[in-house]
Amino acid sequence: MKRKVTKAIFPVAGLGTRFLPATKSVPKEIMTLVDKPLIQYAIDEARAAGIKEFIFVTSRGKGALEDYFDEAPQLEQSLRKTGKDDLLETLQATNMESGAIAYIRQHKALGLGHAVWCARRLISNEPFAVILPDDVIAADKPCLQQMVEAYEEAPGCMVAAMEVPKEQASSYGVLDVKEDKGALVSLNGMVEKPKAGEAPSNLAVIGRYILTPDVLRNLNKKHVGTGGEIQLTDAIAAEIAEERPVHGFRFKGRRFDCGSKSGFLQATVSFGLERPELRDDLMGYIQNVVSQQKAAE
Repeated sequence: MKRKVTKAIFPVAGLGTRFLPATKSVPKEIMTLVDKPLIQYAIDEARAAGIKEFIFVTSRGKGALEDYFDEAPQLEQSLRKTGKDDLLETLQATNMESGAIAYIRQHKALGLGHAVWCARRLISNEPFAVILPDDVIAADKPCLQQMVEAYEEAPGCMVAAMEVPKEQASSYGVLDVKEDKGALVSLNGMVEKPKAGEAPSNLAVIGRYILTPDVLRNLNKKHVGTGGEIQLTDAIAAEIAEERPVHGFRFKGRRFDCGSKSGFLQATVSFGLERPELRDDLMGYIQNVVSQQKAAE
């Protein structure tokens, strides 16, 4: 009997150096898009997909991230006293039940594959999801939920994929497509950050995965790949070599790379424009800025 995907790993051990000096004291994962931290978007997406157990792979200096999901009795009491029930409801939605979250330390930055491997004892022999909070996906149906539904029909490993300009393919893990069936793509292989002009396609892997325990066994070999790191892509590609099913999944939605300043700003504007109470003021400001720049040219 096929087991449901109820566990998810969130690799959040990175230092966030591209966002210094902010990340000197604030973990990148709790930097906010409008008024919600990156990690909350990831948690909400996981919950919508039926995830019940949340595994965070962290590092030193991530205490604020752990505190974020704890209850805040004094703040809740203050909101309750002042009748701010809407804010109280918003706040309580961020709380996590005792035991729902586990924290694992990644002591050395040895790559995404190593981060996932660090959580192996909490996964045991079950399928699991991996969510990279840097990749925020705006979609009518959350991306991981789309993948879980597809996984019911196509078991095995599954990676979220999107088409990127060919000149950008070398920044991603790229799929070597065997058969394109539309939303689902069967694979000959996967290449992590191919050299310019050598990518097998322009279909790139982004930060959502559904994986089998076999991937963890592949990671046990600690094979060092591109960049001198243990690459998750290599461990998934090994499944293809063993003729076990691996699929790419074209999700419906728009992905924002919030690991970059430009992507973070784009996401902030896009999510702000989706908020009815902010839309008019923000749009008016943007139009005013654009008109001033045009006038200055």
